[in-house]
Amino acid sequence: MAVLTDPIADFLTRFKNATRAQKEEFNAPFSKIKADIARILKEEGYIWSYEIDTDGKYPEIRVKPKYVDNTPALTDLKRVSRPGLRQYSGSGEIPSVLGGMGISILSTSKGVMVGHKAAKEKLGGEVLAFVW
Repeated sequence: MAVLTDPIADFLTRFKNATRAQKEEFNAPFSKIKADIARILKEEGYIWSYEIDTDGKYPEIRVKPKYVDNTPALTDLKRVSRPGLRQYSGSGEIPSVLGGMGISILSTSKGVMVGHKAAKEKLGGEVLAFVW
């Protein structure tokens, strides 16, 4: 197994590649933040389901992307904050994605949440990714 410097970017890239290749599911190494991101993607309708597989030597997260008429629900995504350049946003400065057609995922003091929910709760944080 290779050492990853940005495991969140790896997870998002696996998700994007799986949807473009029309895969039924994909696996990624498990972490709590990846599970939170998968939870948000499920709530927002980008994936059907996810589950945590602890049978192997290392736990994995198994995700089933959502397709509507063989078209992926995910159009694209962008990793915003990264280990070399963190991007933070205040509660009034949370960016909208495609004029509200997409979502921004933030890591706040109350956990990982969608940008519009963080703005409603007046929370800022690290902008992890844009999904549309």
